[in-house]
Amino acid sequence: MQNISLKLEKRTVSGKQVGKLREDGQVPSVVYGAKTEPISTQSAIVETTKVAHEAGKHSPIDVTIDGKKQLVIIKSIDMDPVKHVLRHVAFHAIKQNEKIVTEVPVVLVGLGESAAERAGLVVLQAIEHLEIRALPANLPESIEISIVDLATDEDKLTIADIKLPEGVEFADHEQDMDLVIANVYEPGALQAANDAIGGDAEPEEAEEVATENGEVEAEPTRPTDEK
Repeated sequence: MQNISLKLEKRTVSGKQVGKLREDGQVPSVVYGAKTEPISTQSAIVETTKVAHEAGKHSPIDVTIDGKKQLVIIKSIDMDPVKHVLRHVAFHAIKQNEKIVTEVPVVLVGLGESAAERAGLVVLQAIEHLEIRALPANLPESIEISIVDLATDEDKLTIADIKLPEGVEFADHEQDMDLVIANVYEPGALQAANDAIGGDAEPEEAEEVATENGEVEAEPTRPTDEK
């Protein structure tokens, strides 16, 4: 994993003065955790935006605060809903020799290459993120799962089909391995659901309509945990 770094400065302003800080091209932030007192910090918006894009909430960042190095991970980001620029970043201090829990994206590999898609079926992703536990050095940028072997509308991929990288485990030791990652649908079932609700159909709605049409047997779905 490529090292990501960012220089932070200690921040002395707060409250209404933070607005002026943003006008000057600085992003206010805070660094907390690792059994230390929270540190109010700031950094240039261009560099901070680039780092936030590269690291997301799953990659460690080497920050330097007044010459002292610290390993952190982004815990939360506040974006301006109108200007779409960073307003605040919360960094969580971590240690190289301690496992951390974080959320990583799930990436479907082989889109357009499966027998199901070549037969005109549609593959839809049901879970986009998963919580994992690992040492900072072992954290993957994403969890990949191939859809190439999907062939019919009865096929699906579950968490049990995921092969985690070495040194990585699911954050929840009682993880439900039957949770569906991706399903295969008949285009007609999705279209029927779209027509029924006058918009984009959710997978579970498509299953219900398809069942009524005698095309597929509906399966119970579970909500995706989003944090």
